[in-house]
Amino acid sequence: MAARLKDKYTKEIVPALKEKFQYKSIMQVPKITKISINRGIGNAVADKKLVDIGVDELTIIAGQKAVQTKAKNSISNFKLREGMPIGARVTLRGERMYEFLDRLVTIALPRVRDFKGINDKGFDGRGNYTLGVKEQIIFPEISIDKIKSIAGMDITFVTTASTDEESLELLKAFGLPFANLKK
Repeated sequence: MAARLKDKYTKEIVPALKEKFQYKSIMQVPKITKISINRGIGNAVADKKLVDIGVDELTIIAGQKAVQTKAKNSISNFKLREGMPIGARVTLRGERMYEFLDRLVTIALPRVRDFKGINDKGFDGRGNYTLGVKEQIIFPEISIDKIKSIAGMDITFVTTASTDEESLELLKAFGLPFANLKK
């Protein structure tokens, strides 16, 4: 399944982007270098087990071991101390990255309720795109019966594109369903 998107990139996406943006070499064509999935667990201050559950769920979704994230600063209003576990993250590259992207586009995103496409305003100006997912239950690997609480996550696509326009075309070519695109 992962090889499908990799083949699509080399056979279809690279020639199309090279022609559209007038690149002199195929090495100039942007590509996705990694996908980072980050999940903040707000109630982790009160219950440490929530972080372990979040790490396990992220590991199941990504197909790769997730790690805990720890607080960098102490914030007394939130009863947060430096070094306390407050979330989970995982970075995907290579085959696992393509496999996750394929599952996200073909299975997970169509399962979102009232889905009208993803927002095209998540670009950072350097060609990277961040997508927020409100519920982890859109992934079929997560059993609805076993989860204690619904939590979201941020999925960041890091590309070699130098502009947001190039990155948008790259992600559209991979099949990400963008809504309200300006034509």
